Amino acid sequence: MNVAEFSKRVGLNPHTVRYYDKLGLLDKVQRLANGHRYFTPKDVAWVAFIQRLKATGMPLEDILTYATLRKAGAPTLAARHQLLCDHATQVERKLVEQQGHLHQLKEKIGLYQSALCGEVNLD
Repeated sequence: MNVAEFSKRVGLNPHTVRYYDKLGLLDKVQRLANGHRYFTPKDVAWVAFIQRLKATGMPLEDILTYATLRKAGAPTLAARHQLLCDHATQVERKLVEQQGHLHQLKEKIGLYQSALCGEVNLD
């Protein structure tokens, strides 16, 4: 599939796809005789994983590190595993923090609900 088809399939604009390719995030993208990029279903799966890493807050620099390790193959399995484990730990910490924020927010909402029902005076 070409850049336009690929970008629609993965939910990115063509400029972002080209940027990812230029950065080296994408595997060796196949080129047609006319120089146009050609993407495969394997590329779709890889970009979906990149998007998941981004959605979990992994910095682009770390994603690039992971992509570089991935391209180097099996000898980097331990390093890739560690990078993902470290990121998972960070995500878990953020989730705990966000759960605390949500709890406080719900308590405040409860106070306003009580005030609206005339049960509590917030003034």
